[in-house]
Parts: sequence; C-alpha cells; structure tokens
Amino acid sequence: DYGIGMMSFAAREITRRMGLEAGEAKQVQAILQKLYKMFTTLDAELVEINPLVVSGDAVIAADAKVTIDDDALYRHKDLPYVEERSESEKKAHELGLAYVDLDGNIGVMANGAGITMATLDTIQYYGGAAANFLDAGGGAGEEATAKAIELIMAKDPKAILINIFGGITRCDDVANAFASVKKKADIPVPVVIRLVGTNQERGREILQEVGIEAYDTMHEAAQKAVELAKN
Repeated sequence: DYGIGMMSFAAREITRRMGLEAGEAKQVQAILQKLYKMFTTLDAELVEINPLVVSGDAVIAADAKVTIDDDALYRHKDLPYVEERSESEKKAHELGLAYVDLDGNIGVMANGAGITMATLDTIQYYGGAAANFLDAGGGAGEEATAKAIELIMAKDPKAILINIFGGITRCDDVANAFASVKKKADIPVPVVIRLVGTNQERGREILQEVGIEAYDTMHEAAQKAVELAKN
C-alpha cells in the first residue's frame, strides 16, 4: 500500500508465502523494506534484485537494477547518470517530443500517447513494424511537424504513417503544417495520413493540394502504410 509503505507485517506476509526459514525470512524482510524506501526516496521507476540468492544462512543480491525517473534527476545530483538513449531519442527529448526508437521500417507520428500506441499495435496487426514511437502531443504545428519528420527520416523508413485525431488540435492546422514541410523538404518515402476531427474537411483539401490523400480510419491508414513499406 503506497499510502503506508512496506510495513513489517506486509514484509512478513511476503516471506511467509515464499516459505522461507526464520533466519532467511528476517533478512529478506529487511531487504524488502530497504528496497521500498529506496524506490520512494530516489523517485525510482524500478528497483529490482534479480536474482536474490539464498546460500546457507546468507541471502545475497546477486544482481540489481535501479532506474530513476528522468524528470526527477535534478533532485538527485549525487547519483551517477548513465545515458541509455539513442541520438534520436536525446534530440527528441531536447525538442520536447516523446520519442522512442524501434526496429521496424514504418515511421510513426501521432498526437497523444494512447493514439500513438494504438497506431503501433494496428501496424503490427497488419503485418508491419513501426520504426519509432513519436507522440507530438498537442504540438502539431509547422515547427513541431518539421522536427518530427526530421527525426523519423533519420530512421530511413520505407513509409511514414501520421495519425491525427483533431480535438483541440485542428486538422487544418496540422494539414497546413505538413503541407508547408513537404514543400520545403524532400520526403522521399510515401506518407499516409489519417486525419479526423475538428475542421477535417478543410484539412483534407489542403493535403490534396500537395498530393496526399487522407484516410478516415486508423485501420485503413495502417494497412496502406504496411502495403507501401513492403514495396
């Protein structure tokens, strides 16, 4: 219970269910409480001991891993920092974009973490694989779109799928941003756009002017992107 922490009774119940002997159980109970304290005081995303080895009367942490929330690192300047992000991920972080490199060949941009995850799943459903996760959030203006396309193109994709559901973000604004980017920069791979929501008709007219057809559903757009990526 996060409200009360790892209390002694909870640690005892865990070791009871593990079937540990009394001496081993006391050691593991102490470890559990220390792990929980570390998790909360260090703003950790993960604190893990794996494996935890029982050898004779001793309990040994044979390996461990701790991951600190990046957004809380400023509170823990005494901790060593190990950079695990790719160059693209570091650049995206600097630009304020949520971005993760993946192993596929279809570049992805969407406006919201949930819709981006759904886009990746739909690509997978139709037999494709995404080259990245890129959530532009509400920032689908020209500058953000240009930066997003630049990040995606660095992955050398076979196709790009842009999935926009316009609520607060207006579809015509997104379309204008993409049209402007397309006129200024060479995008040598096919681009598939699903554009639905506020001012979608005007947005689609703008895209048609630069030779892009907008799709009604995520499934249609994902299926087309997978097809193009295989050619």
